[in-house]
Amino acid sequence: MSTAVADSTTVANSSPGRGPGRFAVLVRRIGGAAGDGVLAAVVAVVVAVVGLEAFSSVHWPAFNASNVTRAITTVGQVGAAVLLIAAVTLIRARRWPWVAKVLSWAGISAFVTVTLGMPLAATKLYLFGISVDQEFRTEYLTRLTDSAALHDMTYVDLPPYYSAGWFWLGGRVASLLGMPGWEAFKPWAIVSLAVASVLALVLWSKLIRADWAIGVAAATTAVMVAYASPEAYSAALVVLFAPAMVLAWGALHRPRTSGQDAAAATAGGWGAVTGTGIFLGVSAMFYTLFFAMAVFAVCLMALFAWIAAIAQRGRDSDRASLWWLRALRPILLRLVVIGIISGALGLVTYGPYLAKSLSGPGSNAALHYLPEAGSQLAFPMFQFSLLGVLCLIGTIWLVLRAASSRRAQALGISVVAIYLWSLLSMTATAAGTTLLAFRLEPILQALLASAGVFGFAEGSRAIYRALNEPKRFRAVTVVVGVVGALAFTQDIPSILNTEITTAYTDTDGDGVRADQRSPSAVSHYHDVDAALLAQTGRRRDQTVVLTADTSFLAYYPYYGFQALTPHYANPLADFSARAAEITRWSKLGSPAELRDALAHSPWRAPDAFVFRSSGDSYTLRLSSDVYPNDPNVRRYSVTFPKTLFADPHFRITDIGPFTLVVVR
Repeated sequence: MSTAVADSTTVANSSPGRGPGRFAVLVRRIGGAAGDGVLAAVVAVVVAVVGLEAFSSVHWPAFNASNVTRAITTVGQVGAAVLLIAAVTLIRARRWPWVAKVLSWAGISAFVTVTLGMPLAATKLYLFGISVDQEFRTEYLTRLTDSAALHDMTYVDLPPYYSAGWFWLGGRVASLLGMPGWEAFKPWAIVSLAVASVLALVLWSKLIRADWAIGVAAATTAVMVAYASPEAYSAALVVLFAPAMVLAWGALHRPRTSGQDAAAATAGGWGAVTGTGIFLGVSAMFYTLFFAMAVFAVCLMALFAWIAAIAQRGRDSDRASLWWLRALRPILLRLVVIGIISGALGLVTYGPYLAKSLSGPGSNAALHYLPEAGSQLAFPMFQFSLLGVLCLIGTIWLVLRAASSRRAQALGISVVAIYLWSLLSMTATAAGTTLLAFRLEPILQALLASAGVFGFAEGSRAIYRALNEPKRFRAVTVVVGVVGALAFTQDIPSILNTEITTAYTDTDGDGVRADQRSPSAVSHYHDVDAALLAQTGRRRDQTVVLTADTSFLAYYPYYGFQALTPHYANPLADFSARAAEITRWSKLGSPAELRDALAHSPWRAPDAFVFRSSGDSYTLRLSSDVYPNDPNVRRYSVTFPKTLFADPHFRITDIGPFTLVVVR
């Protein structure tokens, strides 16, 4: 089994067009990787869809009331492990390589599907239900299910600020299947994570030995599912981050060699340049923070590559003038090409917002969050757990192999980049903001887990040789690795226990709680929606609603006058000024004054209000940014006297605990 270019020390430092057949090699390699990626994605989609359909065909008990689904999850994980072991066995035996590929793709995607899909089989909601951050994510998917146009999740007439890529794709799938966004969220999240995981496997297989690729992809997929899956759109990048950074290092660090045969057989690193640019561009389309982190890591790699190039040229006797600056030129060229590719992709989703922000700057509270985890550095390698052991092995391997392995160099620089970003984030608190470094911990865990797999494999091989190659040692290594992996994966439902339980205790868009308990006020949303449609005579996307029960917007694609919190509000919406305007309306003295205020609102005024009734008043529960406090949100009530709406201009309807006021 040959090792990949990414771990070779004889890579040519060349430019596009130099060397016979360079462009043909580039096209062939990109085409081969793309072809494998498409086939792997198809396999993942088939496996995930079939699995989810099979799970939904049985009436399972709620996860938080029974251990049945947990037991079936464990069985499914063992089945997925069997597929992966069969794939590795075929690869090691050099037999049926395509069967091995398909088995590995099926095994990885089956693992994701059963680990997430089975515990959630008796609910229509995804991890965390519609609670906390999942509310605005569901609202975003609902918005882009209703329309393919890039649009803010809440505010009318504004382009999106949060990266729309994952939500747009999910919205198109939901629209094609005729599903409401909230109901499509769970299957789309699971299918997309299955696809991302097999794409990571394909990428690893282009960089390292195929059998090792399966092992490291399986490990990072398990870490992603355990610690990143609640935020599905970012989790898709978590599992791809490590191989993408190895690819980026191969693009930027091209040690010179005198071996022309090796140079002629490669694409000179330009395939890696293209792949890195695509990954960064997709990151910009999916999750801005991870995009910024990846750019930071790639730029740090460029700096290290320049230092290495200077060190190499410094040993040459024929140094030209300004040799240290000339060493930077090829690295900068590759960096510029990566930037052009990623920028072009990123502008697809961010272009409308950037254009709008030129004429309407606003305040941004998105970075105003500093939980305890963001105030200290994360050291997963010293946690007392199986993952902690793997990360510790990875840390040791990164240090031992830093000078000799390109994989260790790439992963090590990425780990350093995360710690530097964390320190910068803590430093930024002095300026009244943060860089949200705590959200990078799943990436750190995935990077160290990747290194841990390499450390385990290489360490086992070294011990095997040191012990004079005992016959049973390899079997022992395999058993320890497989049993350790199963011990970790079967505990994932426990790690996600709170997230899974919330999916059963929240009320879904059908007004049902999956644990069969009495539903919340959400069960009345259907009647509120029906009344709104009848009384306004307009489509949902033509109506602006002011309500403190913002989960209503997660189920139905009405526009909101105000978002859930300032941290998820579009900076162009001017959250604070809107909150002040709502408070001003509540203090007006007559219906005529309120009508006049609505008519002269700086923004499109609400077409309807959804209140909670309290005595002689209607109430709204709003929020404000109180960073640097933790929690960073303060909740407060705004009270409207009912006399403000005692006018034929307003139509009032009581629906359960809600009062619907429609502006005629």
